[in-house]
Amino acid sequence: MESIFHEKQEGSLCAQHCLNNLLQGEYFSPVELSSIAHQLDEEERMRMAEGGVTSEDYRTFLQQPSGNMDDSGFFSIQVISNALKVWGLELILFNSPEYQRLGIDPINERSFICNYKEHWFTVRKLGKQWFNLNSLLTGPELISDTYLALFLAQLQQEGYSIFVVKGDLPDCEADQLLQMIRVQQMQRPKLIGEELAQLKEQRVQKTDLEQALEANDGTAIVDEDEEDLQRALALSRQQIDMEDEEADLRRAIQLSMQGGSRNMSQDTPQTSSTHLTSEELRKRREAYFEKQQQQQQQQQQQQQEDPPGQLSHPCETPTTSSGAVGSDLGDAMSEEDMLQAAVTMSLETVKNNFKIEGKK
Repeated sequence: MESIFHEKQEGSLCAQHCLNNLLQGEYFSPVELSSIAHQLDEEERMRMAEGGVTSEDYRTFLQQPSGNMDDSGFFSIQVISNALKVWGLELILFNSPEYQRLGIDPINERSFICNYKEHWFTVRKLGKQWFNLNSLLTGPELISDTYLALFLAQLQQEGYSIFVVKGDLPDCEADQLLQMIRVQQMQRPKLIGEELAQLKEQRVQKTDLEQALEANDGTAIVDEDEEDLQRALALSRQQIDMEDEEADLRRAIQLSMQGGSRNMSQDTPQTSSTHLTSEELRKRREAYFEKQQQQQQQQQQQQQEDPPGQLSHPCETPTTSSGAVGSDLGDAMSEEDMLQAAVTMSLETVKNNFKIEGKK
């Protein structure tokens, strides 16, 4: 229905929209209709002056506002009727008993103009279908032939004045096109006020949704920050606990070593094989790492010397006596193993002291 001309409501210019929708084009403007209204006012003034310019009726007429137009853009039926006379068209009151006695089926007419409380709109046949071209609608409304009589009767019950437009309407593109095809309307147009209210409601809902999303995003950010803070605190507590455990371990080792050394000084001579200084532990650890690095270098060199396709063999370690094995294991012991061994030895020393004290 894009080919159908449909002016939507602007201000109170419904009479202009009614005429242009009827004629299917921008035939009249507010200026032209105002000119017709002023002409009608002048004709009425001249008729009133025939009774005497000094008469009470004439002075009252001059004081009253125009009955053909007002500042809002409303135009009277006389203005519309005179505007249509330019095109050879005539208005007949559909509600009148005279027209009703003619018994003409509304479906055989071409168009109607309807008015209620200063609002005008057109119902017109285009091609073989009827359309409600009310300027208050968002678009043309398709009216079936069977619904037309009911639609007009409903308007009459609501207090509308209905006028039949008699005469040949000017040709228009929509009428020519709809003579060949019939259109279907899946969804009826809404009133402009309803559409504006719906759009406003959608904007309000959209605003509420955006605010909710922003609030949720803010909460999510706060939650993420709180989770990061909790993780950081947990890691800090773990670090503190580890440091405390290490400090406790160092103090226990130190106390155990002191107690062990006192007891060993009383009972047995102290030797370098049972009590290692930190410098000796460092030297043994360095020797162990150097040995591991030499073995890796030997393996890499062996792999490079072996021809492609053959598997390289790991370096064989010679079998040594039990004393040599013990020495290698001692070199291979980590600092933690050595500390653990020292703690075990110290605890055994403390137990022995308790036994001695008990015997005493």
